[in-house]
Amino acid sequence: MTSCCAADAAVDQACRMLRLPTIRAEFSEIADTAAREQMSYRAFLAEMLMAECDDRARRRSERRIKAAGFPRDKSLRAFDFDANPGLDPAAIHTLATCEWVKKGLPLCLIGDSGTGKSHLLIALGTEAAMAGYRVRYTLATKLVNELVEAADDKILTKTIARYGRVDLLCIDELGYMELDRRGAELLFQVLTEREETNSVAIASNDSFGSWTKTFTDPRLCAAIVDRLTYGGNILETGTDSYRLARTRAQIDPHQRAG
Repeated sequence: MTSCCAADAAVDQACRMLRLPTIRAEFSEIADTAAREQMSYRAFLAEMLMAECDDRARRRSERRIKAAGFPRDKSLRAFDFDANPGLDPAAIHTLATCEWVKKGLPLCLIGDSGTGKSHLLIALGTEAAMAGYRVRYTLATKLVNELVEAADDKILTKTIARYGRVDLLCIDELGYMELDRRGAELLFQVLTEREETNSVAIASNDSFGSWTKTFTDPRLCAAIVDRLTYGGNILETGTDSYRLARTRAQIDPHQRAG
């Protein structure tokens, strides 16, 4: 018993020194299992090392998801494809493999409010973070405001470079507000910095033909559309809000009861 306690203490101390928190936490349980199942020394060692590797991969994934700045948790598993029959689940799950992110291609999600485009933007961004890519989420207006402030503070180059380094930049709510020429030009600089090297994914409630309401300079609008569509994927989430339909379904029974 004494030698067993001494061995456990030695393992605990070594794990602290070597920074192996998972082995330290699970060593005793894995050792007991190994004894019951008569594992070989090699199998026991492999079991411990894989537990540490798996937990480190999980923690790295969690850090990347947190660093992305998503406003809420959204997953593909929770997406209601039945409520949006216009979307092909196979196409979405192909996007979830993140091959487009690997190739630096853009993705555009176009549809009315409540059709799931922001859900998909966050969910696909989360898949990319879990796959090991650096991801950043932002609202279009927030990004433009940050760029304007950076330009005023003489740190625009540094700010654009920071957005240029991430593997996937997710821009939500593009098209909700009109951007002045300066804001549009600054956004264009970010897109140009990332062109054909790192991916951009956007969600917009307007079709490309209506983007002149957001980008009032037609030539600049055309250039931005070109940056966001060349070689990429365009998915239309439709016009029927399933959020609104769900709300109505919840309200109607009460109204009928009244």
